[in-house]
Amino acid sequence: MSTHARPAPQAAPSGPSAVPEPYTVPLAPGVSAYVQPDGGWCLNNAGFVTDGDRTLLIDTAPTVRRAELLRDAVAASGAPAPSLVVNTHHHGDHTYGNGVFAAGGATIIGHAGCREQTLAVGHQLHAIWPLVEYGDVHITPATLTYTDSLTLHIGDTEVRLFHPGPAHTVGDTVVWLPRQRVVFTGDLVFNGGTPFIPFGSLGGSLRALELLRELDAEVVVPGHGPVTDPGVFDTVERYLRFVRDLAAAGRAAGRTPMEVARAADLGEFAELKESERLVGNVHRAYADLDGSPLDLPAVCCGTWRK
Repeated sequence: MSTHARPAPQAAPSGPSAVPEPYTVPLAPGVSAYVQPDGGWCLNNAGFVTDGDRTLLIDTAPTVRRAELLRDAVAASGAPAPSLVVNTHHHGDHTYGNGVFAAGGATIIGHAGCREQTLAVGHQLHAIWPLVEYGDVHITPATLTYTDSLTLHIGDTEVRLFHPGPAHTVGDTVVWLPRQRVVFTGDLVFNGGTPFIPFGSLGGSLRALELLRELDAEVVVPGHGPVTDPGVFDTVERYLRFVRDLAAAGRAAGRTPMEVARAADLGEFAELKESERLVGNVHRAYADLDGSPLDLPAVCCGTWRK
């Protein structure tokens, strides 16, 4: 077991006039999380590992401005500019800022599926939320890829990357620091938000949670939401099993995924942000049961319109 102190649950500034700003959470010597409140759509987390000479960044941000704020936060910590950037998956909130760091000489690292999908979907967020001021986003895929696992070393810190199989997407990466017992999960885990699996696999997401549990981490940095502990895996698992059972019953009754989602009683999950994601999740569960491909643009548009 490590001897570093586990961080207390983090909260963004609150109050009638407060505007939540991103904040940095020290997790262990040379290891920090970067949290963007309130963790909703595209307000993702990042992180960085440094030995004072080199810095590895985990994920970027959805706009050029937010990527620059992340770059500034790394600099404010005293760490040098990142020379390595790991993407946990291809979604634009985690990759749109790659170009900001690549322009500074950083090498982008990701699973082979992440690179493939980053190139395939291009300016994906622009198509969904066209009025956002993204800035001059240059789609910048990973130039260093792996398929199963890859180990990096930042000074004395071992950084293990591994692919859990199709889960949140087809190209997910878990970033595990075994000595510090810190895991960066990407969007395999949402803390306080509804999981979202149309781009991956329901069964694969459940298997990924088992792999995360086996790490015996002490600190969990989710893709969205405050830094937490492994107890968050239980909430995510219960939700995914809820979706699986809902879809199985609805499909047996001959109902469409949208009908099932609209009629669903969310129960304990009603407190999670972005409940509209149930639409896309039920569509994914149906596709998995049928063994059929999913029309992702149509499904996701239905999700955001719900």
